Amino acid sequence: MLLFMQERYHMPAITIRNLSAETHRALKLRAARHGRSAEAEVRAILDEAVRPNERLKLGAELAAFGRRFGGVDLETMRDPAPTEPASFE
Repeated sequence: MLLFMQERYHMPAITIRNLSAETHRALKLRAARHGRSAEAEVRAILDEAVRPNERLKLGAELAAFGRRFGGVDLETMRDPAPTEPASFE
């Protein structure tokens, strides 16, 4: 079971080559200031650099877009008939 979980939840990894001694030392100092390992510090730096602080919420953006242009009135009618179950035969 543990082997299955390790394969299923494998996290990607990268290797950074040719890092200068000065950068490595600064990274270790920064990590120590934040109370984490150098590896955890690199993850935090990368997360901050490439992931947005706030995720784009498509529905909210579309609603705001519609409001800017006065909105749209759609007449919708639901079919009152009961839904038939799907047949997979």
